[in-house]
Amino acid sequence: MISEDILVEQLKTEATQKKAFELLVNTYKEKLYWHIRRIVLDHDDTDDVLQNTFIKVFKNISGFKGDSKLYSWMYRIATNEALTFLKNKSKNLGVTNSEIQEVLVNKLETDVYFEGDYIQLQLQKAIATLPDKQKLVFNMKYFQELKYEEISEILETSVGALKASYHLAAKKIESFLKEH
Repeated sequence: MISEDILVEQLKTEATQKKAFELLVNTYKEKLYWHIRRIVLDHDDTDDVLQNTFIKVFKNISGFKGDSKLYSWMYRIATNEALTFLKNKSKNLGVTNSEIQEVLVNKLETDVYFEGDYIQLQLQKAIATLPDKQKLVFNMKYFQELKYEEISEILETSVGALKASYHLAAKKIESFLKEH
């Protein structure tokens, strides 16, 4: 794998842009897929959001200044795209964000792409009850095993705030699982 700096330069250069973008997609598509999937829960919706994320990355790469890591910038775009998608979906259906989360979690039981067992389904139900920020922090720390510093860069918030969000999320999930 080439360095991030070289990849960014190649993405910004018309002659090398197509091949560099192909490398970018192949390098990050799986990580971004699972990041988005844990937010929107549905496989088909995840594919749509992932495609929109890469389109946005491609269109905006010339504005990437390198103040953060490339993957942090892409995760931020993916996160915003996923949250916007859910907000638009709930608005189009005339339901609240928590109601759309409940619908999506219930759909997991019949989703052929969901390979989890009963416990994993209960965990997803518990996560769905969390506020957006806690949900994001929990998913990124627990499932993706990102360091607080990486999450801080992606979500543009302090490490202390992230630790507090993760702790609150873990307590709420524990409480939910004990009840159910």
